[in-house]
Amino acid sequence: MDLLSLRYFREVARREHISRAAEELRVAQPSVSRTIARLEAELGVRLFDRQGRAIRLNRHGAAFLTRVERALDELDDARREMADAAGLDDGSLAVAAETLLPLTELLAAFRAAHPGVTLRCLQSTPEVMRAQLRARDVDFCFASQPLSGPGLGAVRLLREEVLLAVPAGHPLAARERVTVAEIADEPFITTRQGNWQRALLERLFTAIGRRPVISCEGDEPGATHFLIAAGLGIGLIPALARPELPHVPLAWLHLDTPDCVRTLDLVRREDSYLSTAARRFRAMAVAHFAAREHPARPGQETGAG
Repeated sequence: MDLLSLRYFREVARREHISRAAEELRVAQPSVSRTIARLEAELGVRLFDRQGRAIRLNRHGAAFLTRVERALDELDDARREMADAAGLDDGSLAVAAETLLPLTELLAAFRAAHPGVTLRCLQSTPEVMRAQLRARDVDFCFASQPLSGPGLGAVRLLREEVLLAVPAGHPLAARERVTVAEIADEPFITTRQGNWQRALLERLFTAIGRRPVISCEGDEPGATHFLIAAGLGIGLIPALARPELPHVPLAWLHLDTPDCVRTLDLVRREDSYLSTAARRFRAMAVAHFAAREHPARPGQETGAG
């Protein structure tokens, strides 16, 4: 039983599909099939139930997978720890977020400060992020919704008000504050279900016993303000985005409800080794969003003395 066999088994077990596992591993399908067959022969039990070309992990396979994942995770952590101990100022880092647009400055600053670190970024829904953390496919997730699970820990990066944006010529444009009931019949531009903007919108409307009217939904929150400005509807946009859109013809209103807020957490598996690259990235992320949430005023002292 070698490490390659265990890695092949883990990939097949996660996908319950030989061809997809082979594609992910970038090897030929027959090689994966032979490896699984040899592993089952060595263990003396079937790890998968087979019906035609379909395979399903059975109870023996599930029990074996738990231990294999634990062993391979420990080996991966050991490799990263030894690389740190050797003083190698490189390594790799993978992060996931619902939208990557708010992270561009942070990611650029980290790459400039640590050019030797291989950085990989993924756009994922909360459900996918949970799976990515469980599989250790990513080091960190930027979560605007609760991302809980066994062994997961979070650092709060940000808590901000979410504003209602309307086109400049909208009848509500002169208002400073509205209730959710007052906009119950307005068409909304929002993201698909699963993203935080949609979850917040539906939560606000559930509180008044209504469902929002959705005129446009998509996967990229960064397009919302353009669609609102074009007069296609109204929408929820984080307050920190307002200074970045000075030339977009929008009016901004407060919603008269206490929970119209967005939080942003940096989530990781606490049982995994925190590499030097990961520690530096976490420190930069905390500092970056603290500066955005509490920007220094002109003439304000930023240092001691």
